[in-house]
Amino acid sequence: MSHVTTHVLDAAVGRPAVGIAVALYDAEGALVAEGVTNDDGRVPDLGPDALPLGEYTVVFETGVYFARTATPTFYPRVSIDFELTDATAHYHVPLLLSPFAFSTYRGS
Repeated sequence: MSHVTTHVLDAAVGRPAVGIAVALYDAEGALVAEGVTNDDGRVPDLGPDALPLGEYTVVFETGVYFARTATPTFYPRVSIDFELTDATAHYHVPLLLSPFAFSTYRGS
């Protein structure tokens, strides 16, 4: 069983991205958990402390975030597929975001 967290940094302005809705889905597309990024751009507890090993998708509603500041964006949402392979590991899935680009990595 694994624990998943995330955070979003708005690379275009150099600040945490506050108020982005985030959803976690299992491999069958069932909603596992949802949250909203806090003042530090983080969702510290995305889902239960224990998740079955397997594939998941985390979806960030980035279009709504950019619309709040009337910032045009190419990505209305960002979906990241990843796999939980270690029952004892912590999985941190960060998103570095700008209106026309994004990147991610396996965080700690």
